[in-house]
Amino acid sequence: MQNIPKVKLGIVAVSRDCFPESLSVNRRKALIDAYKAKYDASDIYECPICIVESEIHMVQALEDIKAAGCDALVVYLGNFGPEISETLLAKHFDGPAMFVAAAEESGKDLIQGRGDAYCGMLNASYNIKLRNIHAYIPEYPVGTAEECADMIHDFVPIARAVVGLQNLKIISFGPRPLNFLACNAPIKQLYNIGVEIEENSELDLFEAFNKHAGDARIPDVVKDMEAELGAGNQKPEILSKLAQYELTLLDWVEAHKGYRKYVAIAGKCWPAFQTQFGFVPCYVNSRLTGRGIPVSCEVDIYGALSEFIGTCVSDDAVTLLDINNTVPADIYEEDIKGKFNYTQKDTFMGFHCGNTCSKKLTSCTMKYQMIMARSLPVEVTNGTLEGDIIPGDITFYRLQSTSDNILRAYVAQGEVLPVATRSFGGVGIFAIPEMGRFYRHVLIEGGFPHHGAVTFGHHGKALFEVFKLIGVCPEEIGYNHPAGLPYRTENPFA
Repeated sequence: MQNIPKVKLGIVAVSRDCFPESLSVNRRKALIDAYKAKYDASDIYECPICIVESEIHMVQALEDIKAAGCDALVVYLGNFGPEISETLLAKHFDGPAMFVAAAEESGKDLIQGRGDAYCGMLNASYNIKLRNIHAYIPEYPVGTAEECADMIHDFVPIARAVVGLQNLKIISFGPRPLNFLACNAPIKQLYNIGVEIEENSELDLFEAFNKHAGDARIPDVVKDMEAELGAGNQKPEILSKLAQYELTLLDWVEAHKGYRKYVAIAGKCWPAFQTQFGFVPCYVNSRLTGRGIPVSCEVDIYGALSEFIGTCVSDDAVTLLDINNTVPADIYEEDIKGKFNYTQKDTFMGFHCGNTCSKKLTSCTMKYQMIMARSLPVEVTNGTLEGDIIPGDITFYRLQSTSDNILRAYVAQGEVLPVATRSFGGVGIFAIPEMGRFYRHVLIEGGFPHHGAVTFGHHGKALFEVFKLIGVCPEEIGYNHPAGLPYRTENPFA
């Protein structure tokens, strides 16, 4: 994927000076060997300068991993560990940090070979909180070399998302459309998590688009679109304009991202877009999102932010969909009941006009936008990508600054069912366990808008940790409670 970081984790081992340093040295070597035996060795860098026992060692280690190009930190407690120096590592490191600790190896060596990192992790966590450090600590952070290697590998997508956010600029065009205040949200929380925002006028975008008329690169982009669409290219007459618009956005990104490395776009698509540009931007949005440059609809700034986080976590294309409509009883009875273990209220249709990457559709057709064509000439609504979304595991999620300016999020894992939708747009039949209760007590009660981001695969574990690391209070991260576990707002007598 383009537009997301490739992270390198610096592994720094620490040692309490009253414990044998050799414990940390040997355990670090075993950890590195275990990681390289199972995962991509380029993910990690072993800090060789010293085992950190003091503040001076801490500074030396920081300088070394910085020089090595590390943008994420793993503090490895090979023994009890120096609680001050090890937490100062995380405090002064400019990037996400993780703490993990070594388990004891053998009952035959519990005199000089006992490291007590199980105890040391408690002291480390206490000091982390004293210093207001946001650090990632796995669910059970003490393990063998192989277990710790697995924990570090789990940290890679989390670190990738956090590093991406630290270097992200969201570019938006125009205000939210009328009656879409749900997509409007205070931008203060963007700055709180380190994201830059550049808000532009639609007129600025229109001017840039017109300046790209006759761009020499247009024919090559058209050929690429034709190859992607194949037999689904039902509106060939609009491809040159869509190519012109794609080049406009890509050139805008290069000219405006400034000192930031990564970009997401919150675009306008109605009500005046169609009549002035002469098309809808859905297909172009799908193409850029498929490359790792998320483009949200209806100037949904936090939707674009959510898409970017999911792209970093999954290293794959994502999409943004309306939590749109119920599944009719006849479809449920004919195609779902008895075949899948879901009630009708566990299911819903996720839909958007046509912004989902073609690789995430069972088949695709580039057509006109039916909803807009109800009130506009069909010829100005061409450019949407239609098709049923591929079946398989998904994660539905969103990060949002709500109307009361509180940073909230939700994460729910489920699947897209292999059931024909009989509908239009980019659409799928989604199933999430206990969706009905989740809809009422998280989405409605939490003040979330109708747009939800989707990763293709189960990435709830990583997303939940990303939200915690960037400062979302865990109590403000909603998820679909299993039956028998009530929500705070759920009526026990209902």
